[in-house]
Amino acid sequence: MGTDRDSGEFVREPLGVAGRITADGSTPWPVEAGRYRLVGARACPWANRVIITRRLLGLEGAISLGLAGPLHDERGWRFHLDPGDVDPVLGIEYLRAAYERAIPGYDAGVTVPAMVDVASGKVATNAYADLEYDLSQQWRRLHRDGAPDLWPAAHREEMDALGDGIFHDVNNGVYKCGFASGQAAYERAYAALWDRLDALSEHLGTRRYLVGDTITQADIRLWVTLVRFDAVYHGHFKCNRHKLTELPVLWAYARDLFQTPGFGDTIDMEQIKQHYYGVHASVNPTGVVPVGPDGSGWTTPHDRAELGGRPFGDGTPPGPPPEGERVPG
Repeated sequence: MGTDRDSGEFVREPLGVAGRITADGSTPWPVEAGRYRLVGARACPWANRVIITRRLLGLEGAISLGLAGPLHDERGWRFHLDPGDVDPVLGIEYLRAAYERAIPGYDAGVTVPAMVDVASGKVATNAYADLEYDLSQQWRRLHRDGAPDLWPAAHREEMDALGDGIFHDVNNGVYKCGFASGQAAYERAYAALWDRLDALSEHLGTRRYLVGDTITQADIRLWVTLVRFDAVYHGHFKCNRHKLTELPVLWAYARDLFQTPGFGDTIDMEQIKQHYYGVHASVNPTGVVPVGPDGSGWTTPHDRAELGGRPFGDGTPPGPPPEGERVPG
């Protein structure tokens, strides 16, 4: 992460290992059950997108999950929640080691999610958006029975249009607010964020999901920011026109998905707060982590089912998370 010295605007670093895992062998990384370990973190929204996708598609048995802890230093994401501070499958303490095995002398960002080839210990890709798409398309033969179609062909064009605005103004927009180093840059990002959230609120006022009548990848991408909004983005990143709980449509939409299998069961709000408030020293120099907000509202009735829609279309909900992947509490 960085900021433009002239404009003060936050600039997201390019991906360092943008490979693809494919079913037809057209890349060095073929689809193969048991070959890869998805490294994520409960704290990170970009990783959360892929973790949810993997859950909904039922790929837990084909792709193992490693979880970095919420805290890290200049060396990046660390497996400090595992016994001995070492990932039990990859045998490494810092995810950086897998990047350096892929690219000797690696000096770009160490990000999650990352798909790591277990045998070689190399990162195959950290291209989160491509990974989401490829889990749905390239890994199809390993999907569970009843896996939903997260990229319905009839709505691809609309998903692309919505997704572009959601990425720039919401997913990345909260970071543009939080890491802006100048007042004008912050205010531009703030205005774009709220213009987009107002438009999305209007869009979702009469429909249960963003496109069509089922959950798609577009919903996953928006939701991972909404679920973190009051806990970290409202105060920590100065996105404070309103709290999510003060936005009736978006709050109900977010609760609807939170209560849908595969969404809320991936969230650890304590780790989310520990990461943002504990790692971003330029924003929160004291490292003090807030106790609130009260999260009990996430399980209250949302009434969104009255708008119709079928969450999983012709598919079925995923089963409960594997024992070792359940969020405590």
